[in-house]
Amino acid sequence: MAASVQTTLWDSVVELTKCAQDKGSDPLLWAIQLSSSLNSAGVYLPSTEVAHILVSHICWGNNVSIAWKFLERALAVKIAPPMLVLALLSCRALPSRRSRPTAYRLYMELLKRHAFSFASQINGPNWQKTMKSIDDVLHLSQIFGLQACEPGVLVVEFVFSIVWQLLDATLDDEGLLEMTPEKESKWSTRQQDMEIDGHDSFDEKRTEHQDRLRKANTVMAVELIGQFLQNKITSKLLYLARQNMPLHWGSFIQRLQLLGTNSMALKSSKISPEALVQFSSDTCKILSRECKTSTQQEFHAVMASRSMTSSAGKCFGASQSSLWLPLDLFLEDSMDGSQVAVTSAIETLTVYTGLVKSLQAVNGTTWHDAFLGLWIAALRHVQRERDPIEGPVPRLDTRLCMLFSVTTLAIADIIEEEEAALIDETECSPNNQRKEKQVAGKRHKDLVSSLQILGDYEGLLTPPQSVVSVANQAAVKAMMFVSGVPVGSGYFECISMNDMPLNCSGNLRHLIVEACIARNLLDTSAYFWPGYVNRRINQIPHSMPAQVPGWSSLMKGAPLTSSMINALVSSPASSLAELEKIFDIAVNGSDDEKISAANILCGASLIRGWNIQEHTIHFVIRLLSPPVPADYSGSDSHLIGHAPMLNTLLVGIASVDCVQIFSLHGLVPQLAGALMPICEVFGSCVPNVSWTLTTGEEISAHAVFSNAFILLLRLWRFNHPPLEHVVGDVPPVGSQLTPEYLLLVRNSQLASSGINSKDRNKIRRQSTATNLSSVQPIFVDSFPKLKLWYRQHQACIASTLSGPVHGTPVHQIVDGLLNMVFRKMNKGSQSLTTGTSGSSTSSGPGNDDATLKPKLPAWDILEAVPFVIDAALTACSHGRLSPRELATGLKDLADFLPASLATIVSYFSAEVTRGVWKPAFMNGTDWPSPAANLCNVEEQIKRILAATGVDVPSLAAGGTAPATLPLPLAAFVSFTITFKLDRASERSLNLAGPALESLSAGCPWPCMPIVASLWAQKVKRWSDFLIFSASRTVFHHNSDAVVQLLKSCFTATLGLNSTPLSSNGGVGALLGHGFGSHFYGGFSPVAPGILYLRVYRSIRDIMFMTEEILSLLMFSVREIVGDGLLRERMEKVKKTKNGMRYGQVSLAAAMTRVKLAALLGASFVWLSGGLGLVQSLIKETIPSWFISGHGSEQEGGCEGIVAMLRGYALAYFAVICGTFAWGVDSTTSASKRRAKILRAHMEFLASVLDGKVSLGCDWATWRAYVSGFVSLMVGCTPTWVLEVEVDVLKRLSKGLRQWNEEELALALLGRGGAGAMGAAAQLIVESEI
Repeated sequence: MAASVQTTLWDSVVELTKCAQDKGSDPLLWAIQLSSSLNSAGVYLPSTEVAHILVSHICWGNNVSIAWKFLERALAVKIAPPMLVLALLSCRALPSRRSRPTAYRLYMELLKRHAFSFASQINGPNWQKTMKSIDDVLHLSQIFGLQACEPGVLVVEFVFSIVWQLLDATLDDEGLLEMTPEKESKWSTRQQDMEIDGHDSFDEKRTEHQDRLRKANTVMAVELIGQFLQNKITSKLLYLARQNMPLHWGSFIQRLQLLGTNSMALKSSKISPEALVQFSSDTCKILSRECKTSTQQEFHAVMASRSMTSSAGKCFGASQSSLWLPLDLFLEDSMDGSQVAVTSAIETLTVYTGLVKSLQAVNGTTWHDAFLGLWIAALRHVQRERDPIEGPVPRLDTRLCMLFSVTTLAIADIIEEEEAALIDETECSPNNQRKEKQVAGKRHKDLVSSLQILGDYEGLLTPPQSVVSVANQAAVKAMMFVSGVPVGSGYFECISMNDMPLNCSGNLRHLIVEACIARNLLDTSAYFWPGYVNRRINQIPHSMPAQVPGWSSLMKGAPLTSSMINALVSSPASSLAELEKIFDIAVNGSDDEKISAANILCGASLIRGWNIQEHTIHFVIRLLSPPVPADYSGSDSHLIGHAPMLNTLLVGIASVDCVQIFSLHGLVPQLAGALMPICEVFGSCVPNVSWTLTTGEEISAHAVFSNAFILLLRLWRFNHPPLEHVVGDVPPVGSQLTPEYLLLVRNSQLASSGINSKDRNKIRRQSTATNLSSVQPIFVDSFPKLKLWYRQHQACIASTLSGPVHGTPVHQIVDGLLNMVFRKMNKGSQSLTTGTSGSSTSSGPGNDDATLKPKLPAWDILEAVPFVIDAALTACSHGRLSPRELATGLKDLADFLPASLATIVSYFSAEVTRGVWKPAFMNGTDWPSPAANLCNVEEQIKRILAATGVDVPSLAAGGTAPATLPLPLAAFVSFTITFKLDRASERSLNLAGPALESLSAGCPWPCMPIVASLWAQKVKRWSDFLIFSASRTVFHHNSDAVVQLLKSCFTATLGLNSTPLSSNGGVGALLGHGFGSHFYGGFSPVAPGILYLRVYRSIRDIMFMTEEILSLLMFSVREIVGDGLLRERMEKVKKTKNGMRYGQVSLAAAMTRVKLAALLGASFVWLSGGLGLVQSLIKETIPSWFISGHGSEQEGGCEGIVAMLRGYALAYFAVICGTFAWGVDSTTSASKRRAKILRAHMEFLASVLDGKVSLGCDWATWRAYVSGFVSLMVGCTPTWVLEVEVDVLKRLSKGLRQWNEEELALALLGRGGAGAMGAAAQLIVESEI
């Protein structure tokens, strides 16, 4: 019954319309009658049924003008929903546009009137039904894959579909649709069947008039498309489509670009092709912020600063280059030789945390500026330590590696990431005809432009003395190429720069360009850059000898003679092919050739072969892990047969610089994986076999083992006191390094190799010969002897020794070692073994050195060494062994088995922390005295710390009492000064030196200065290193001094004081020129940043550091506002010609400094505690700060500015910390941990805005923080927004709108993904009202 009533009702609507049409009634009168009739029948208006009826009525039985007028009036008075009517018409008028051009024209007129306003349509009582009808008509859910469950979602899909239909129809009309990849439209834009139009009252015949109308329609459609793209409402809705429908948007943009480049109608329209191109580009920011207040305008003006306009000059002062301050800090931190990193510096810059990408996003710069900032930071890094102090620390070679190898490879990864994405995008496209054109991305062009402008920074490009000749060769090479003078690759091996009659002075840019050319980032067209070469030559200025030893001769087949080997060791290979040649000799040559090849690989090619350095390292690691021959059948390990070559490699890579270079390239885990089998095998060998090297030196299994074992131990902080593992909430960065961890990282690296595009890029650059022979995972359990020693080492740290069990093999070895190393004392009345085991096994006076040395495997000896040292130290403490005899005996033990040095270090490090030994009086009689130069050490420490304002405790022990040291430390320092500082002892000192420093630093003040004084008397060359190390211990024992040091860092960087060292602020004031005694005839004040980077790893309470950095950031904001110049300008209210107040200009300058303070604070938090500390900061510390009381101080009328700037500073601080820890996108491994912390923080923000949480801070600070944090997320880290729950985004958006931050609220929802698209669209639509 109800159905029949409804049928009658709709029939009456049709009858009413036909009757009015026949009578020619006024459309308004018809609309009133229809509305009254529907209201009487209880029909909700607008009615979807009426929409269907009216469109069906017109199409095509009543395609007359009055029927269209009725339809338009029905839309105007809201009888039918406009969106549904337009959807219905699009399915009818578009396919019939050629046969019925007038209907198509009227349809577009209706679009103009009703397709740009949606607020009233989505709030009607019948909207749900209307949504379903529109979806059914246009099949939106099916096409776009999004369920239109919200009005906003449907509005976006509707507008997108309407514009797309118009676009396809226009392309079809102009014959361009065939040029699209699909060659057809997904919409119904063509008439499927021939239709004879016999009822068109407009007499639509194929006349000249109709053709003109069709052409006019095409132009109108183009203009209508342009109107949709430019309209304030619809353009934002289309932006949401671009954000949340990327695949569909890509196809749409292809069509739009096709229209912009080929359409004739476009040229006849009012729309410019440039407008379409701009809309289709990624740089078009539709949801740009329109800030409501002048303060916010200043904030976003600083955010949007994109220029790097500073002239570097000497480039040590404050400038726009300070935006890249974190790069300088990271590069300088990488030079800390106290530990090695398992993650390569390349990955930290590009992948693991994406430091460069993070700074590029937060600073809002182009990649040109980012690359230039990285190059400048790396150049400053080299210039900062042109003549570093001597000691067991990385030197200039490591810094040059960072500039020429690491930085170049990092930029290569950044460029290849973009190019790989372009290739993948092209390959996924049905039409990849533009593939070759797309491969060269914009980042590559930015690299070229950055290197071109780098030539203006002359002060940074002066090469250190050791690389002047190499830089000159690079300049000559470019000059000859530009001049067209052909020279072979071996030409420069034959002449020196003194043979050149021209002034061919090169600089560091020439070497950078050569590094880029070697890695295919540039080609030789770079030689033609303006100013790159200063002249041309017409002929080769020197006749080349027939042949000289060198790499070119080797490639021509010359044998490895002595002179050839010396030449190859001293000069780096220039290509991967040359390295492969040497590697082949190392694998397949004779025994002597293998040793020579190993020497060559560990020579200049490893240290200064910057263009092929990563390949050299891989070759070395592979040679350290030779595969088992297929026909090998021996009972011993196959490694035994490679002993001479392995020892050569181990000695060749033992220097501090070599280990640090391995670390910078991220290959420490793989090096550890290669060393462990060597240690296991040779440590298990009885030393009854020796090998003779080409130099005549004989080596035993003990020597090979010791070299491998000492090198292995240097790869983690095994020697650090155990307190660092138990004191404080968060252990210092790096203390997690253990053998298990190194192998875990090694296995993970090999397992993931080649999985992602970044790894594929790396593999593409590598030689197949550098692939490891084994990619199988290995574990500590695979090395039982090593595992046993490591467990003993841990037990030694955890508790005191209980002594070996009498009669066991270990007991016998202990007695034998005691007799060997303390044989002179044992000739007396009592043996040392009595104190340990109760037995006496003195060998008597007739035994010589040879018979005393036990022929035992190294692992067995190491197991006994702790008991030997314990017995000796006990005897010394009871007066049965003199300090001199103790030191000499330990030295004899280390000479017998150098690997025992590791156990000596381990034992003394543990015993110092126990506090059970009596102090040793350094009186010059029993123990060496530091009195001779202790006052000088104190004076030098004061000079080093002069720039920090930290008080140095007096070194005077009081009266005439001698200085004291804990007995284990006194024994260890007395032992270490028995070493000669020569090449033979270098490998041992590289382990003992940092261990002595760490051990001394862990003891009470003034132990380290005393140790430095003792060592300075013995080895003056290391005195600077030791005195600087002593100055750092001031901060180990005084947390207030650490706070003062941090304050000095902020003050210097921001230029808030007037000291000569930091008058200009910036990077130069923070990091200065390094440290050393080569300035001003003695130690100069060391920049505070250098001190902090060398101190923070010893700070145990890292959580304390975070809170202090946050407090100092807030303090710095107050100081910035209170700065004299700013205060003076803020007091002025005069206006300039353009209406801007002086105060506003000062505010922009202040915000720039605030951002610099935030960069500094974030860098310190990230470097000090890594990911864990950053997550604690964002999840706990910052919310706690807001909740606790932090009222604004009285700032003489500036309290409002201070409060606001503090909020913005915190916003920068939090976001920058997050980007350093997690990255800006989801490509980093750490990004997987971001969502949980970020969601918790955003929930906190939303809860405060909801009124659920009360704050104790200034409200202006809170508002500035929220708006700043959200703005930075939206503008710099949009991927983060996708990880926040939609409900939280909606709550934040609501709160922002209450602050009149509508644009920011919309931008936040617009970045929130498909789930937030509906809310964003609804907000856009409501903005019409």
